[in-house]
Amino acid sequence: MLRTRSPVRSLTRTDVDDALELCSRNVAAHVFVAARILETLPLGSVSSAMGVREDGRLTSMCWASANVVPVESTAETRALYAERMRRWRGRVASLLGPREEVVDLWDDLEPHWGQPRAIRAHQPLLSTSTPPSALGIELDPRVRPARASEVDIVLPAAAHMFTAEIGYAPYSGSARSYRGSLASLIARGHTYVVVEDDEVIFKTDIGSLALGCAQLQGVWLAPHLRGQGLAVPMLASVMEQVMAGPAPMVSLYVNDFNAAALATYRALGFAAVGDFTTVLL
Repeated sequence: MLRTRSPVRSLTRTDVDDALELCSRNVAAHVFVAARILETLPLGSVSSAMGVREDGRLTSMCWASANVVPVESTAETRALYAERMRRWRGRVASLLGPREEVVDLWDDLEPHWGQPRAIRAHQPLLSTSTPPSALGIELDPRVRPARASEVDIVLPAAAHMFTAEIGYAPYSGSARSYRGSLASLIARGHTYVVVEDDEVIFKTDIGSLALGCAQLQGVWLAPHLRGQGLAVPMLASVMEQVMAGPAPMVSLYVNDFNAAALATYRALGFAAVGDFTTVLL
């Protein structure tokens, strides 16, 4: 039986402009992939991205590394991506992105990859381009970018947030690799903190930055300070600094069952612009 050659191709440097244009069609949803492409470009390869061209135009794409993230995919292209990834189970930690695309992709992959650790089925995707100060929101003056010398005090806060969110610790045994990833974020000015008595009591990171959009992740407040109205002015200060600097748009996504976080984001002027799903493996 003759097999038709798949139209899926690994992307190269010559595809970068087209890939970024594809991401720009919905920046809040696709900033993760745009950022990964820009980060890997100086290394000489964007081969973690694969795509499909129709009549010479890049019409669909999928980032496929530790995280699998579809971009502007259709039912037909998702089936093609799933076929290519069927044997990749050990390489992937999660699938994430627009709900319809991720759910459909996972339906194709689950028979080959088995049960996931968890599925976060509904995660509102939120964004805003309005600085909190324009809404009359108080800014906490203590919020600032973390310093290179503060990696070791950021680590406990980051690990606590990760464990609470994902359900398991970010490392076992040595923290060297995890510490290195935190140090990289801090070195780029992508981690914001409030420090009191040499202890981080608030943190968040710019997880992805591209195309004028900064996607926040890892928003965390020390448990003993929650419920006191501190999160809004702290996060407002982060947003104000980001919007005045690297990106005029801020986005994030949140579990729909996290009522406290949703209330905080609403108070900061975030509006829903989509619905994400994350499959944790």
